[in-house]
Amino acid sequence: MEKVFIFHGTGAGKYDHWFPEIKKKLEQEDIEVCRPEFPTPEGQTLENWKKVLDEQDKEIDEDTVLIGHSTGAVFILSLLEEIDTTVEASFLISGFTGKLGIEFDDVNETFAEKDFDFENIKASSKEFYVFHSDSDPYVPLEKGAELASNLSANLELVAEAGHFNTESGYTDFPELWRELQRFL
Repeated sequence: MEKVFIFHGTGAGKYDHWFPEIKKKLEQEDIEVCRPEFPTPEGQTLENWKKVLDEQDKEIDEDTVLIGHSTGAVFILSLLEEIDTTVEASFLISGFTGKLGIEFDDVNETFAEKDFDFENIKASSKEFYVFHSDSDPYVPLEKGAELASNLSANLELVAEAGHFNTESGYTDFPELWRELQRFL
């Protein structure tokens, strides 16, 4: 791993939750970190997020690890469908596909409400890690289990972690850091 992309979700930004702490730890290991700031919820579409990513000064390649939280995890699925390389690993935290039955369904529509080519997605990442909580107020555990199944990945269940956000006490993410250290 030489480079990590961290993608935030709906209503968040690159300075929220555990993102700064993971960035700091990675940079202490001389890993390059890219955290794009996507428009959300105003202007939040898959195409607008792709434009922001295209404006970054860093390429996704075989030495890249992708980390996505919530809609950021769904964004990774779309990227993996389209890229012409195989990344080292993808970490999907509170990821999902389809409608969630919540207020954010409208802004998440272009990301999540489509037929994903999971065979192509699986071929574009050497490993997948799907983290989910049994107490997520936005993304039901069944959505995490379905995502893990579609990716032939293990579901890393973290008890009482909510949505892995600041409101759930997640300004650090030791479970994620433990797995990332395998790639150092």
